Amino acid sequence: MKRRLCAALVVALGLFVSAPAVPAESAAGPGMAGDEALKLLKDGNARYAAGQSTHPNAGGERRAATAKNTPQPLAAILGCSDARVPLELVFDQGLGDIFAVRVAGNVAGPDELASVEYAVAQLDTPVLLVLGHTECGAVKAAAQNAKVQGSLPFLLNQIRPAVAKARAWSPTASGDELLDKAIKANVWLVMENIIRKSAEVRKRVQQGRLLLVGGVYDLHSGQVNWLGAHPDQGKILVSASKRPAAPKPRPAPAPVQGEAPARSDTVDQGSMIDLPPDAPAAASPAPAHQ
Repeated sequence: MKRRLCAALVVALGLFVSAPAVPAESAAGPGMAGDEALKLLKDGNARYAAGQSTHPNAGGERRAATAKNTPQPLAAILGCSDARVPLELVFDQGLGDIFAVRVAGNVAGPDELASVEYAVAQLDTPVLLVLGHTECGAVKAAAQNAKVQGSLPFLLNQIRPAVAKARAWSPTASGDELLDKAIKANVWLVMENIIRKSAEVRKRVQQGRLLLVGGVYDLHSGQVNWLGAHPDQGKILVSASKRPAAPKPRPAPAPVQGEAPARSDTVDQGSMIDLPPDAPAAASPAPAHQ
């Protein structure tokens, strides 16, 4: 009897020692620093990639708590809508831990930018992550100048400047090499667009209240290649802060009876209408980083 009891204790102790450590509640509390929140994201991705996810904050108690009180997420993540990149799973987080903004090509049009601003201004998220991923179909379509229909041309027009930068970095690149560089360039471009177009994000980054970082998720390994802050963040912040406020759009004139309403070309809708669908993107000067 004693031998059986001892054997059972040894087995139980072995299971206890070998089990992965379950992280503490990962949701950001008021005043959590950006580097601390970023570490939680990195640790969660490391667990996921190693097949040791712990799925924190996923039970009924957490669900009830978040339904009663809106939590402060660890991070706002602007990522691709690709079904292979589920953000909570990739970072091993739970309910209320991530404010997810997902759109094909992880672009920052007016709606995405507004969502990001809500997260940082109203929920006080300490980290804003722009996350691309390998083999991104939207970036590939832009790189190949694919013929698309419906609203897709407007989406691809937001990505084409990143493809132009990738070609400027490596004029001879093509195929997978060009795609990989364009995916990275697209992350940098989106980060720059956010800084330039959002006074709220600029203010918080300058005050040290928001950490704006980029990353590229690898579909095969499950790991995030962390790019860090934009290499030209300081210059972009200074340049964007000096820009005069954009004039308010003028209302469109009242239509003449029997005629269709006139289009107003003065309304600024951000990068959604930067280029007409069939216009080629002009190549941007090559940045100092690759």
